[in-house]
Amino acid sequence: MSRQIAIAATAVVLAGLAGTYLATVAFKTDEFAQCRAGQVAGGDIGGPFTLIDETGATVTDVDVITTPSLIYFGYTFCPDVCPLDNARNAQAVEILEEQGIMATPIFVSIDPARDTSDVMAKFTDNFHDRMIGLTGSDEQVAAASRAYRTFYQKEVDGDPEYYLVDHSTFTYLVLPGAGFMDFYRRDDSPEKIAGSVACFVEAAAN
Repeated sequence: MSRQIAIAATAVVLAGLAGTYLATVAFKTDEFAQCRAGQVAGGDIGGPFTLIDETGATVTDVDVITTPSLIYFGYTFCPDVCPLDNARNAQAVEILEEQGIMATPIFVSIDPARDTSDVMAKFTDNFHDRMIGLTGSDEQVAAASRAYRTFYQKEVDGDPEYYLVDHSTFTYLVLPGAGFMDFYRRDDSPEKIAGSVACFVEAAAN
């Protein structure tokens, strides 16, 4: 799959996020508006999912989203983007912990054929001791991806064992009991993400 197609697919995802947000705020006041810093958010994004955790147990969103959570969809064989983004998310969680806010980084595999529970455990242990790795069947992963409106597609022209997967690279903030709050792009710093998460947590408490 070409880079141009991947970029186009990401643009479609962004357009869908924007449309959902505009439709939502037209009907209700957004109590978190001061936290969004102009980013598109809100609406019918996120929701229930059933996946497999690092121990091999079947878990749902309710089981894993017990604190403010930064959810990222990627895969462990990703050569550069996923490691950098997960490291950034782990840094944001560390900054939040220094402020007294316990948040959880969550990494959802979009390559379940290679990303077994054991593989996910080893990968997430490299980034943060609270990072949760989730995998599942093709159907379970696809359902979670649809819920968060992410994009991914395996490259069919590469090596059948060492293939790459094109995918969107947003990180999603989800609060337990409140759901999806906002999303962050690759160029957002750990400090910016931590500041945003802190704002949402404070707003939710009021």
